[in-house]
Amino acid sequence: MSVYSIPQENRILVVDDTPTNLQVLLDLLSEQGYRVAIAKSGETALQRLQSSRPNLILLDVMMPGIDGFETCQRLKNDFNTRDIPVIFMTALSDSVDKVKGLSLGAVDYITKPIQHEEVLARIRVHLQLRYATHVMEQRTNEVNQALQSLKQAQLHLVQGEKMAALGQLVAGIAHEINNPVNFIYGNLTYVREYTQDLLEFVQLYQKHYPNPVDEIRKRAESIDLEFLQGDLVKILGSMAMGSDRIRDLVLSLRNFSRLDESEIKPVDIHAGIDSTLVILQHRLKAKPDFPAIQVIKDYEQLPEVECYPSQLNQVFMNILSNAIDALEESAIASPSITIRTSVIKTNWVTVWIADNGVGIAEPIRSQLFDPFFTTKPVGKGTGLGLSISHQIITEKHGGKIECHSTLGQGTEFVVQVPLQCDKAERHGNSNHRTGAAT
Repeated sequence: MSVYSIPQENRILVVDDTPTNLQVLLDLLSEQGYRVAIAKSGETALQRLQSSRPNLILLDVMMPGIDGFETCQRLKNDFNTRDIPVIFMTALSDSVDKVKGLSLGAVDYITKPIQHEEVLARIRVHLQLRYATHVMEQRTNEVNQALQSLKQAQLHLVQGEKMAALGQLVAGIAHEINNPVNFIYGNLTYVREYTQDLLEFVQLYQKHYPNPVDEIRKRAESIDLEFLQGDLVKILGSMAMGSDRIRDLVLSLRNFSRLDESEIKPVDIHAGIDSTLVILQHRLKAKPDFPAIQVIKDYEQLPEVECYPSQLNQVFMNILSNAIDALEESAIASPSITIRTSVIKTNWVTVWIADNGVGIAEPIRSQLFDPFFTTKPVGKGTGLGLSISHQIITEKHGGKIECHSTLGQGTEFVVQVPLQCDKAERHGNSNHRTGAAT
């Protein structure tokens, strides 16, 4: 259909208190194929509009009760009827009255006595304009939707590449650290055994030769042999502990990136949270101008959850990073983050992550999951992290994510995911990558 053609079944409401005028217009418009409704007063017209919306209204100015001007004003004040074009019909020729009517929202005037061709021409023009306006609004909505889809696609691309780069970097670092650490860790056992044998040999020598020659005695005093014997064992123990710590860190890095686990698989949610905390450990420690952030864990025993492990870890990373940001900005004396987990309704797992910061105001909280919305300074945040997290939880895992906050009391994010993902969801999204902290 052309935007300049008149849509079929256009409905016109004629409002006039003169029966002759009503009949003339009814006959004229009906012959042209219009569906015509009539009203003999402004009150009756307003009542009709509650149940039926015409495409155009012909409205007499001079009527008993509320006149045409008042009727038009009420129409334009009502959200449901304000866009219906109104054409005034009047015998008045005073330009002041015409200006008044147009200022109230009317689109045109028809002067009585009515000229048939003029009436039809004006009606046709304004119906065409109304239809063209509707088409334009529809096209504008389509463009806005397309723009939103483009933004979402851009978001997925940026975040997908960001996550891929982060995962590769983490996996690469973990691999490079892992080889020398394994070498050190594997040889520490032998070093400890050899050292113990040598110390026992020295002790055996001291037992059978308690009075060594002066050169040996002086050397033993210079190196403080007694202290060395005791401290060497402690040093080896510390080295073993450090090696274990590095091995745990490497395992956490690999567990966090999980590049080899892009498919859905059952995993330990607690392991994912703990590995994320290891990655963020440097931000949790005390700083010269800010105390250490205490992490309180209240873990309930959980079964393994079918999920996309790396993406779920990204959700934890986003939420925990934002919590740390909020605590640093609040500058409270005893900052803390509490993490609780639980099974609800036997087939859902819930994770609560709460901070004791200053909280989030409602106008901001209602926009937290909107793409590109951020309260952070330029260069520090993109407004993508929580939007991506929302998509990962709701679309990828069929779960829920909510934010609860009270000003002055902190903020809590609640993440709920089913123990088993839907098979159709699995098939449709298994190759989709997304999400990194902002």
